[in-house]
Amino acid sequence: MIVLSALAVAVGTVTALAAIAFVDAVNWLNDALLISPRVRVQLEDQRLLVVAVTVLVPTLGGLAVGMMLRHLSPERRPLGPPDAIRAAQTRTAPPSARAGVVSTLAAVLALGCGASVGEYGPMVYLGALVGGVAARLNARIGNLRTIAIACGVAAAISTAFNAPIAGLVFAHEVILRHYSIRAFAPTTVAAATGFVVANVVFHRPALFLVDFGGVQHGYEFPVFAVVGVLAALVAVTFMRLILTTAALAERWRIPASLRPALAGLAVGVVALGLPDVLGIGTEALRFATIEGAFVPWELALLLVAKIGLTALCLGWGFAGGVFSPSLLIGILFGALVWSGLDGALGLATSGLVVYAICGMMALTSAVIGAPLATILVVFELTHNYDLTIAAMVSVVFSNLLSYQLFGRSLFDVQLAQQGVDLSAGRDRAMLDGMPVTACMGEDVPRADTGEPVGAVLDRLTAAGRAEAVVTDADGCYVGMLRVQDARAREHETAGAVARVGEVVLHRETTVWGAMQALKGFVGDAAPVVDDDGRLIGMVTEAAVIGAYLDTMRDLRREEHEGP
Repeated sequence: MIVLSALAVAVGTVTALAAIAFVDAVNWLNDALLISPRVRVQLEDQRLLVVAVTVLVPTLGGLAVGMMLRHLSPERRPLGPPDAIRAAQTRTAPPSARAGVVSTLAAVLALGCGASVGEYGPMVYLGALVGGVAARLNARIGNLRTIAIACGVAAAISTAFNAPIAGLVFAHEVILRHYSIRAFAPTTVAAATGFVVANVVFHRPALFLVDFGGVQHGYEFPVFAVVGVLAALVAVTFMRLILTTAALAERWRIPASLRPALAGLAVGVVALGLPDVLGIGTEALRFATIEGAFVPWELALLLVAKIGLTALCLGWGFAGGVFSPSLLIGILFGALVWSGLDGALGLATSGLVVYAICGMMALTSAVIGAPLATILVVFELTHNYDLTIAAMVSVVFSNLLSYQLFGRSLFDVQLAQQGVDLSAGRDRAMLDGMPVTACMGEDVPRADTGEPVGAVLDRLTAAGRAEAVVTDADGCYVGMLRVQDARAREHETAGAVARVGEVVLHRETTVWGAMQALKGFVGDAAPVVDDDGRLIGMVTEAAVIGAYLDTMRDLRREEHEGP
């Protein structure tokens, strides 16, 4: 625990410093490239320059991002929370450090150029990258890499939101998905370290400040539940649109390096009339909690534009996250609902703030699959208990519906599309990622197709075996010769007697796939063949069952281990 605590402090410190540098670099680029609202206000008399910058900067930035990912990253794509989840849940090696650094720099450039993406997703992966590098220390601690990744993620969220408790819970709720004390203790230390570095050393400002006096009417709590249900529908639409745009880009065969540029062009054109779509929209996020800052039609227009452009940017390969856009989309939606209640219906309410926050957290929690963490973010950002309770109602109903309509989160669905399905449990995902070739061991007697059956039976009797695998002269699998089938055909060849149509596994078959294929199987072992049909080994049922039991035992030990 001393080693883990020291590691957590180191990972938390480095992640916090890296996250702060990430945000400052984005802000500097926004100012230098004339993207930030503060700078653009000062250029009102240079309309031509503003128009040129608005269109060209996101477009050229997208081109640069596409080229970076295409030619510098081994993965050739941006990395994000799904990659951290995969590494933690399946214990597979995460993408290389080079791919992580390139993805992070591409995200800085994308955000700095005004792409409609978020900064928290890249910061989460940045924390996972730091944790993964730190885990290379030979400390002889079980599950060190998984714990270190969780520490980095917790520190990143803690630094980003000034919310150490939310960072801790997010790491366990989204990345680890268990609360073993061995992981909980260092993750807590890392989250606290990130908070101290950001809030005590550097005095980072809060995301926004609100003033809320409490819920004034009891009937508003059912309304908060309705807000959650409606937010879930918006969230599901948003997530499906992201997946659809990505599929369309593949179907239209648009070169991967050009997709971000085309998305940036769309952002720039829309931003000529609606500049709030540029970047993460921090100013719009803050103004959305102020009554009168936006009229209803402006909220609706910005809401639709942000959903469409974010889906386009993320689906077409811009490096960036979905967390920040979800916050903005949710807060705009909540403010729009309040406008309808207060204006169109004339319903007495407790003010704009509570509905904006409820919409923001209900939609965001459905997208990222972290209801507990988002509830805690509200409390740590606002320090308002009444506001947290209201948001909790919306979050619960939002997640109940979005889970049924879409799934646990956008991250989980993206992983499922990549072949890592976590909906059936972590054990299923690990077995689905484990090749059956790892279980090959016990050898089964072999026979050539032209060998007399009598000779094969003599060898089987001497070895005390009941079957032999038959291969041709090229080593390709032909079938299985079983003693009970061959007793009356001793004068024939093995190839003529070999039973075909038995279970045949392939090199790419996983342990989970082998378990499904071997249901009802009768025999000593099943053959494993290569793509060209060559026999590469045999796998017994006992070996497959043993791999399953070892995986289950290892997972239970990790999820319940003490310090």
